Amino acid sequence: MSAPVVTAFSASPLDRGGDSRNDPDWMAARTADPAALSLAMIDGRPRLETTGGQDRLAWAPLSRLLLLSDADPVFLGFWKEAPVFACSVPEARAAELETLMGPGDQPDMRAAAARLPMGDLAMAGAAKGLFDWHGRNRFCPGCGQETQVASGGWRRTCATCAVEHYPRVDPVCIMLPVFSGGSEPICLLGRQAAWPAGRMSALAGFMEPGESLEESCAREVKEEAGLTVTTVRYLASQPWPFPHQLMIGLIAEVTDDKAQPDLTELEAVAWLTRAEARAVLAGRHPDILAPFPFAIAHTLLRAWADGEA
Repeated sequence: MSAPVVTAFSASPLDRGGDSRNDPDWMAARTADPAALSLAMIDGRPRLETTGGQDRLAWAPLSRLLLLSDADPVFLGFWKEAPVFACSVPEARAAELETLMGPGDQPDMRAAAARLPMGDLAMAGAAKGLFDWHGRNRFCPGCGQETQVASGGWRRTCATCAVEHYPRVDPVCIMLPVFSGGSEPICLLGRQAAWPAGRMSALAGFMEPGESLEESCAREVKEEAGLTVTTVRYLASQPWPFPHQLMIGLIAEVTDDKAQPDLTELEAVAWLTRAEARAVLAGRHPDILAPFPFAIAHTLLRAWADGEA
């Protein structure tokens, strides 16, 4: 069996303390621990620092970062035996981070993904996803009353109707259609009109209630490119904190190469041979820009181009 494919925003180094964090006394003790550290999120952007030429997450004592926070901190887990958290810092107080944490910057998460090592990126992505979820779930969808944070930020409770709410993860099928019935294998990329000129990527869409992965993949490929899927192969998954999705990476074999893009979703499609796909990935294709390296679409294209999927 081959080793699992590791994607950006995964491979967290943390022990999340999944059972213990439900105990309010235990959680209060972790929050009060003098060794507790926190990263800072400024409107979804992580605070970074550069040490020895390497960009990393910037950390500060939780007790100090709480002074700037505009929300309850979220408990990320244990890292090197210390409890670590994330604090949300309002934009109006972002300048104060220079004094508290030293020199650094706070790029948006996509820019940070190109700079951070895997473990740091996984922690930052989890923090972003949690804060996005809290921002959208302050009120109970059942009774409309305000909910309260519990379990270190991994749950919200409604005191009025006693319902518990947990962070959402929205599953998305992302697939590379491939056709093997011609003179050589080819794969299909698509592009949306809003993307930068030349940028192309895999096809993708949210799963719907009552669908399996295979059914969702087949429906999306038919809707977006007019192709019929015959077989589906799973490659890897990726947490995607924009805002809180799980990208499920698939290779989708199709019956023919007569793609017809749905112009309401895709501006254009392009078939590539393996040699052409390798040229795209290397930045040598005259017309097509590859998906960003931290995106699972890049992983899918690389695996197929190298004959590994």
